[in-house]
Amino acid sequence: MLVLWAGVASAQDDRPLLRPVARGTYVQPPMLRPVVRPYDRPDMVHGAHTRPEARAERGVFAISPFAVLGSLRPAKRPQAIEIAADERRLARLRGQVCNDIAIQGQSLGRVDGPGACGVSNAVRVRSVSGVLLRPAATMDCQTAAALKRWVDRGAIPAVGNDGGGIASLRVVSHYACRNRNNAASGRLSEHAHGRAIDIAGIGLKDGSEITVLSGWGTASDGRQLRQMWRAACGPFGTVLGPEANRFHLDHFHFDTARYRSGSYCR
Repeated sequence: MLVLWAGVASAQDDRPLLRPVARGTYVQPPMLRPVVRPYDRPDMVHGAHTRPEARAERGVFAISPFAVLGSLRPAKRPQAIEIAADERRLARLRGQVCNDIAIQGQSLGRVDGPGACGVSNAVRVRSVSGVLLRPAATMDCQTAAALKRWVDRGAIPAVGNDGGGIASLRVVSHYACRNRNNAASGRLSEHAHGRAIDIAGIGLKDGSEITVLSGWGTASDGRQLRQMWRAACGPFGTVLGPEANRFHLDHFHFDTARYRSGSYCR
């Protein structure tokens, strides 16, 4: 006959002993009651603290009240570094033109020229977005803003990290009272109004240069130069490169002609 075994406490201790019982007899199991675990450090019990660093911890049994105070902290920055950084910031603020700290230069005001030549509210720009102009170029603020957009979205991405990145732009023409293509007669160039800039080379931080004349048709520099040329269509009203005509074989011509409703790129 099959039997079940029931636990019966012995007289010697509380441990149950197994005794056979008849099949079908219900034997109630011993009742187990949870016992609260004692704490050696009641002050570290979860929920004992209401400070933010304690409340932020979820699922952590105990939090040391000295966890934050005992953590490593960086040393305070020397005051000389703070002063130098503030001086550089103020210098940039003093050197900004066109209400843009990324455009550094000098305000010139009205620049007069013979006939219809001249620039209203002219600025001499020496750098845009940290890229130097060699030499500094005279233009109006609309042209300076377009140049900045082109440097940010065209020149810098096209060069990337080649040669350490872009460092400067070699400017071969900016404000000048002359006709288009330096002709003896004809319509005034946008250069005569401070609305144009001609760039022949892109200087890199390692001292090398990407030139429009020698790099346009090459496999190494041609892709980057064409990317720069395409990126100028939009910020500038007129974009001319080596394939436009024989007058632009060695440079890019960018201008913000006011009479155009859209960009003209060749």
